Amino acid sequence: MDSATRNYLVVTGGYWAFTITDGAIRMLVVLYFHLLGYSPFEVAMLFLFYEFFGIVTNLVGGWLGARIGLNLTMHIGMAMQVVALSMLAVPDTWLS
Repeated sequence: MDSATRNYLVVTGGYWAFTITDGAIRMLVVLYFHLLGYSPFEVAMLFLFYEFFGIVTNLVGGWLGARIGLNLTMHIGMAMQVVALSMLAVPDTWLS
């Protein structure tokens, strides 16, 4: 397999993995706040806030991708997702 095809497959596989984890986190955030007793309107406003900063993140990610390369940017993003997800395993007192 030539390096261009290998790089394409690595980037595509990483993007798919990132897309799945990002979508799962979105749903978990919405469901978590619903379970905490927030009203549907409050959950919608939280989701709107979340989506707004998703736009900001995409702008920053696009800038970084143009500056340092898409492959490195994507792997940094995946590492950040892993770190954020691993924070669910720490005691609540560490997070406040």
